[in-house]
Order: sequence, then structure tokens, then C-alpha cells
Amino acid sequence: MITRLPDHPTRCEGVAWDKLATTVCLADDNSQGMYMQAKEALANIDKNLEKLGSHKSKILTAMVYITDIALKPELNRAWDEWADRDNPPMRACVAVTLEGKDLVEIIVTATR
Repeated sequence: MITRLPDHPTRCEGVAWDKLATTVCLADDNSQGMYMQAKEALANIDKNLEKLGSHKSKILTAMVYITDIALKPELNRAWDEWADRDNPPMRACVAVTLEGKDLVEIIVTATR
């Protein structure tokens, strides 16, 4: 059975099947800078993983999209405060164009 976290009629922000869970998150408040948007996006990952029966300690991979690679140190500060140091995931970070004032979007895949 597939579990979905719908947030729009044609897409969802999280999916789980068997022993895998994947979620994508942004900050709820995109009026803030990179550090605060990253903190909020990571907090939303925690919430979605819990709904999908997982936890950040079980993250296998993370793909981080940011609008300006010069802001990566701010992202890294939020990430380093949040990450499970005993179970660090593989992470990539790339600069992209995001919609509106969003500065960061994060996708993670975890076990359940």
C-alpha cells in the first residue's frame, strides 16, 4: 500500500511504500532569509517523516536546491544544527531557480 501526503490535486509532499519514505519540503514563511527558510524546511521534513513512519535518523539521501550558491554557508549552518550526527545522510546541494521568494527546497528519502 502506498501512503501519500497530498497538498495539491495533482501532487503530494510525501510518499511512502514498503520500507521507503520520500518527502519534499519548503519553508512555510518564505519572507525570511536562507537560514530561517532552511530551518523551517527541515522542521517540515521532520513532521512529514513522522507522518510517513520514519525519522531523520533514517534518511538515506537528501537533495537540496538553493537559489544562490553563495547562500550555502547559511544552509549548512541550519543543516548542521538539525542533522543526526550519528546517522548522516548522503547530501547534494545545487543552485536552481525556485518559484517566488522560496530560497530552498529539500527532498529526502528515508527508510521506515
